[in-house]
Amino acid sequence: MDAEITLHVDGRERTFTVDTRTTLLDALRDRLGNTSPKKGCDHGQCGACTVLVEGRRINSCLALAVAHDGATLTTAAGLADETDLHPMQRAFLDQDGFQCGYCTPGQICSAVGMLQEANAGHPSAVSTGDGPTGTPLNDEEIRERMSGNLCRCGAYVNIVAAINQAQQAAPQVRQES
Repeated sequence: MDAEITLHVDGRERTFTVDTRTTLLDALRDRLGNTSPKKGCDHGQCGACTVLVEGRRINSCLALAVAHDGATLTTAAGLADETDLHPMQRAFLDQDGFQCGYCTPGQICSAVGMLQEANAGHPSAVSTGDGPTGTPLNDEEIRERMSGNLCRCGAYVNIVAAINQAQQAAPQVRQES
């Protein structure tokens, strides 16, 4: 069975028809040609497909496209404006937060969403709750909150450094969607 849906992807409204069993990842990649989110494990275990939906990070391989009809989605490709990289993208470049780059779009989207979640006061398994909302996260918090995004190359030290750079240099990263 097919359904017509509208998605607002990276600032553009897109209306198209999909099979109701189509994942959001497959709709983005195969129907809209947006190859920023990657198909890694296709089971929600690696995070390579992470995108922001209404500002919240999700694994797009686990979401049905029809369930997000009308939603606003941001992929790593849509974070930058026309002239400048998003602060998180800049930090990943500055800190060499990638090696092969396959997981990088998902890592970047997850990092942006994670900082927004932390700023909103969402705790993690290692949260102490003693810092005010908006306090920069320490390395342990960053690692815990990013644990759903895997990097086969092992660039974790540089990914944490990139997130630290972004949150220190541009605290407004937490307010973006």
